[in-house]
Amino acid sequence: MLEDGRVFVGNSYGATGVALGEAVFCTGMTGYQETLTDPSYHRQIVVQTAPQIGNTGWNDEDDESARIWVSGYVVRDPARTPSNWRSRRTLDEELSRQGVVGISGVDTRSLTRHLRERGAMRAGVFSGDALDEKSTMVEHVRSSPPMKGANLAHDVTTRRPYVVPAQGKTRFRVAALDLGIKSNTPRQMTQRGIEVHVLPAASTIDDLLAVEPDGVFLSNGPGDPQTQESAVALTREVLGREIPLFGICFGNQILGRALGLGTYKMRYGHRGLNIPVIDVETGKVAITAQNHGFALEGEPGQTFDSPFGTARISHYCPNDDTVEGVRCLDVPAFSVQYHPEAAAGPHDASPLFDEFLTLLEAR
Repeated sequence: MLEDGRVFVGNSYGATGVALGEAVFCTGMTGYQETLTDPSYHRQIVVQTAPQIGNTGWNDEDDESARIWVSGYVVRDPARTPSNWRSRRTLDEELSRQGVVGISGVDTRSLTRHLRERGAMRAGVFSGDALDEKSTMVEHVRSSPPMKGANLAHDVTTRRPYVVPAQGKTRFRVAALDLGIKSNTPRQMTQRGIEVHVLPAASTIDDLLAVEPDGVFLSNGPGDPQTQESAVALTREVLGREIPLFGICFGNQILGRALGLGTYKMRYGHRGLNIPVIDVETGKVAITAQNHGFALEGEPGQTFDSPFGTARISHYCPNDDTVEGVRCLDVPAFSVQYHPEAAAGPHDASPLFDEFLTLLEAR
C-alpha cells in the first residue's frame, strides 16, 4: 500500500503483520543478503527489481551487520528451493526468524516504474491479521514519519567502541565513526594493515583523539544528513587538525556539509550495484554499488571555497549529474557517495582504500 493510494497485491513472504517505511527500489541482480543487512536501509521497504530472489538461500558469512535492517521486503518470484553450498536456510525462513514482513508475487516492474515516476514514498506491507480496509491502511501509511528530517544514525550505530585488529603488522590506526557501518568496510582496511577503532555516532572530538588515530573514516548510514549536526561538527574538528579523512555514502554528505555544501532529498535515489560514476580529474568510469536517497548540492568539477581551503566536486553520476565525490585540495580529506567496500561487487572502486592509505603514509 503506497501513500498515494496505489495497491499491489501478492502473497505473504517472511513474517506476517505490518511493515511501514519508505518504499524504494534496488536494481542489484545479486547480493540480496548484503542489501537486507545494510544499516543504510533502516526504515525502508525495499523492492527488488531482479525478478528471482532467494536462489542462493541465506548463509552465516555474508551479513553486513548483526541483523536485517529493512522494514519490509518486496519480491516478484521467490526461489522455491535455494541452491548453494553455503546456504543454511531459505530467505523466507530468515525473514520470518527476524520478524521482517515481506510480500511476493508482486508486479515489481510496475511498482518500480510507479516509484520512478512518482518518487520514493511512504508505504506499508500488510498481511495476516494486519489486513484491513483500504482507507484504514492508507491512513496508517500516511501517519508514518517521512524520511526527510529523519535522524536514524543513532538507531543503527554501535553502543560501545570496539576494535577490529589489522591483519598482519599494524601500520596505522583509524577511528571510524559508525553512522551505520558495514562489516566489509573495516575488513577492507584491516587487509591493508590498518587497525580500526569503531566509535559510536555520538562520539566527541575528545573520544576520537583518545584513540590517537592516524586517520578518520566516516561511514555510510541511514536518514537525512541535515540531522547530523554533531557528526558535521566532529568532521570540522578533524579537518581543522588536518587529520587524514575518508568518507563514503552518508560520510560523503557529512564531509560536504562540513565544507559548506547543502544537501537535498532525491526523487527516488540510487540503489543498486550497477551505477556509473565518472572521476572528473581522470575521466575514468567506475561501475559502483550505491544506496542513498539524499545527495550533495553542486556541479560536476565545481571548485569552491570552504572554511578549510579550496575543495572540488570530484566525481559525478552521468545518469543525472548527481554529486558522487568531494575532495579537499588544502587538507587531506576526500569522500565518495558510493561503496568501495561492496561485498557483493562490483569492485571497481576498491582502490579508494589504497588512496586513503596513501594519505595516511603522507601524514
